[in-house]
Amino acid sequence: MKKKIRNIAIIAHIDHGKTTLVDALLQQSQIFRENQAIPTRAMDSYDQEQERGITIFAKPTSIDYEGTKINIIDTPGHADFSAEVERILGTVNSVLLVVDAKEGPMPQTRFVLSKSLKMGLKPIVVLNKIDRPHADPERVLNETFDLFVELSATDEQLDFSYCYASALEGYALNNVDDPKENLRPLLDLILRATPAPEGDAAAPFLIQATQVTYDDFLGRQACGRILNGSVKKGQYICHINAAGKSSRSQISRVEGFRGLEKIELDEAGVGDIVVLSGVPEIMIGDALCDPNNPTTLPPIHLEEPHVTVDLLVNDGPLVGKSGKHVTLNKLRDRLLRERRANISYKITEASNNEQKISLAGRGELHLAILLEAMRREGFEYCVSKPQVILKEIDGTVCEPVDRIYIEVPEEFSGVVIEQLSKKRGEMQNLQTNEQGISQIEFLIPTRGIMGYRNDFLTATRGLGIMTRIFESYEPHKGEIVGRSRGVLISMSSGKANAYALFNLQDRGELFSNAGDEVYEGMIVGEHSRDNDLIVNAIRGKQLTNVRASGTDESLSLSPPRKFTLEQAIGYINDDEWIEVTPDAIRLRKSILSEVERKRKKV
Repeated sequence: MKKKIRNIAIIAHIDHGKTTLVDALLQQSQIFRENQAIPTRAMDSYDQEQERGITIFAKPTSIDYEGTKINIIDTPGHADFSAEVERILGTVNSVLLVVDAKEGPMPQTRFVLSKSLKMGLKPIVVLNKIDRPHADPERVLNETFDLFVELSATDEQLDFSYCYASALEGYALNNVDDPKENLRPLLDLILRATPAPEGDAAAPFLIQATQVTYDDFLGRQACGRILNGSVKKGQYICHINAAGKSSRSQISRVEGFRGLEKIELDEAGVGDIVVLSGVPEIMIGDALCDPNNPTTLPPIHLEEPHVTVDLLVNDGPLVGKSGKHVTLNKLRDRLLRERRANISYKITEASNNEQKISLAGRGELHLAILLEAMRREGFEYCVSKPQVILKEIDGTVCEPVDRIYIEVPEEFSGVVIEQLSKKRGEMQNLQTNEQGISQIEFLIPTRGIMGYRNDFLTATRGLGIMTRIFESYEPHKGEIVGRSRGVLISMSSGKANAYALFNLQDRGELFSNAGDEVYEGMIVGEHSRDNDLIVNAIRGKQLTNVRASGTDESLSLSPPRKFTLEQAIGYINDDEWIEVTPDAIRLRKSILSEVERKRKKV
């Protein structure tokens, strides 16, 4: 008898409550022991997810309800990780579209809904956070319906099911006036509105890998939904890669999901989302099938990356002091290993014998996540300023353009509009609500928005919210104004001291602290003017034998600005590099600039 299964993904704009909703579903499913500690944001198990407070990778879990196994996939809400959403939509039969009952549909809401509708899925809309002040679920429901219409939803998709919810409080309602008890109304809605997975249990085995992971003991593992047939440990299968080449493998382990854990299964069948071990060369999109009935499947297509950086070997004077992996071969092997498991990155080597590797992704944050992971693994390397990937369309050079959505107190809207206009932004919409919050939409080249977040937070005193999503490729917009200030460049090598840094504070903002190692060509601060300035950060105070009361003044240093990788990527100019090590992120001028500087000194 075929098991009762429902496969569903939770999609939404960032911070609209996806992971909190999964937490509430897990807690009310009674799959935990009474004395078991249940963490908040339980699905965000990756260390960078916990630190940043965002979901980065799509992760499955499952609960049992009324005799039905409900497989739930939590997905990222940030636009930079939209590839995680794209590749798992083929695994599910419906999606929960979570929309904030106050904010309404946002840019990423549009993206994930568009992908779902194109794949023929019929979403279930969850109007979340109805307990928030100024929440207006009826308005948001109408806006969501309008978005469905705008995205050319079919008549069947327009007749979507919906409910109201507060994931934080742990309840769902069919009607706003219903008693606030638990999430059973949402679970009942999932059972009614989500179709059972298609497939023939009696047909030969077939599955497509939508995710690839690695286990130290079991090797590479493929995760996906079984399309036909069944699989069990020890079974021989045929592996067909993207090029159509087939090979024979034996399944060494079959695992499923329950709550926060993976559990070993004796056998899994149609509709189950499983993890299979024993296929050493598996890649995302590859097919695993019955050896007597080899079947190829269409590849998983994702949108192309829009931003690229170059990675080089760290050749600075401090190389190897904290990192274990410092050679180009180590860098190459690590990046190629990433490409095998994460097809959202594009990794290419220079063809002209240059000692560099190019890494392309969806944005600064997308790139920074991988670079930070490598840093924590003991790698040292240098990173260039990001460049957008240009395309030639009908003989015209085109560049990526983003749609950005901004919420900011009305008194700051003028300065934000002025800043974005200087970066070739075109305002599409401006409205201010009764709470004095201005909502602004801009179309702006990706080049113009790179590195702008810090200036935005400064201009709005940290009160602004800005989100972006890729819109389209449009004809090149011309030159865009870059960073308005120069940098302070160290002229000597050694340890920075308080006396030298104290005297440099008036020149600008410092990036280094007393006791930090500096070297010639390293950037130790930001100049208060638009030109670069060569400084001595290690000069000590000249000592004399004269002592007088009040001669020495206490040296009070302002805290230096410390960059995250994401901030550093957005900050540097074309002639500057980021030196990344396990214990430090340094900025420096490029080799060419140092040579030119020495010539000018001579």
